[in-house]
Amino acid sequence: MQLNKRSFLTATLTLSLFVVLGVTQHYLQNSVTAASNGRMVPHFEVDPFWPQPLPNAWILGSTIGVAVDARDHVYIVHRNDDGNFATQEIGIDNGIADCCAAAPPILEFDADGSLVNAWGGPGQGYTWPASNHGMEIAPNGDVWIGGNGGGDSHVLVFTRDGQFVREIGIPGEPVDSNSTTHFSRVAEIAIDADANEAYFADGYGNKRVAVVDVATGAFKRYWGAYGNRPSDDRVVYTPGEPLPQQFAGPVHCAEPSNDGLIYVCDRGADRIQVFRPDGTYIKEAQVAPMTVGAGATWDIAFSQDAGQEFIYVADGSNMKVHVVHRDSLEVMYVIGEGGRQPGLFYGTHSIVSDSQGNFYTTETYEGKRVQKFAYRGLRPLEQMRSGPA
Repeated sequence: MQLNKRSFLTATLTLSLFVVLGVTQHYLQNSVTAASNGRMVPHFEVDPFWPQPLPNAWILGSTIGVAVDARDHVYIVHRNDDGNFATQEIGIDNGIADCCAAAPPILEFDADGSLVNAWGGPGQGYTWPASNHGMEIAPNGDVWIGGNGGGDSHVLVFTRDGQFVREIGIPGEPVDSNSTTHFSRVAEIAIDADANEAYFADGYGNKRVAVVDVATGAFKRYWGAYGNRPSDDRVVYTPGEPLPQQFAGPVHCAEPSNDGLIYVCDRGADRIQVFRPDGTYIKEAQVAPMTVGAGATWDIAFSQDAGQEFIYVADGSNMKVHVVHRDSLEVMYVIGEGGRQPGLFYGTHSIVSDSQGNFYTTETYEGKRVQKFAYRGLRPLEQMRSGPA
């Protein structure tokens, strides 16, 4: 009888062990399957040593625009003469101490972060913006810049070395979202090389997207929110209420994708609207929709895979970058938080990606810098955490 009890206990323990092993194996298998079927998202690490130190004791003011050319050279535009530059501080441009001097408005860095050119400012034959804002590099290397200051109702085009090429629009004109001769405080510029068209996020005064010919600057078309005829009336966005039928503004970006869509940042309403190139509305989504004041959708860049699966959204109010799935416009995770250390942000303003999948951000207000985030491949979403990269 004792032997039978021992045999029974042994059999029971053996069976229990097999059950535990089976459950464990099932759990592990399901975990592996879940990981392998998990949504993959891009992973980045901040490069704390990019760019390299500037020469001539130069420092940056509010850094308001960034663009990349075909060589993966990175251009930035900053404000070297406004109140945010703090030129009255001890040692800054006042001869009291060795540090520092304002860098020229336009700076060009190579892929390693070395400064290779610097230029810009008032000159003969054109009206320099009252407040620098936004830039783009054309396929031929020309540099396009906008402005969001008083009287900035035009866009300027220069060669990559700073030689004046063209002034598009008439400086000093008032707000008129239906004008075909001038703009009003253009926030950002993007070029569709295949169509030879430039899209203006027009912008801080006007409330529209405007399109011009790249070769001539000739005005072609424009539209407002949902493809409506734009209005200059003041628009108020209130979280939880129906979204406004006009752009709340500023209209802060208008970026063409490789598959022929135009993604527009309506910053004041925390939204991205998607259009066809003729202004036909397709869809919209909000990012951080409880954000009021300066809004959440400041600028976007696309991932560099063939399908441009992801959008990187600069959010200067919440001090981060949102990684968004382009098709669904769903936020997958966020990079960064408020702060001054590498990988953190203060006034995340503009963003651009290069051919290697890296992205670069500029910071306005007292952020006053450009940062590089190096692409490190795809990782399962379950492994990602929001916060510093």
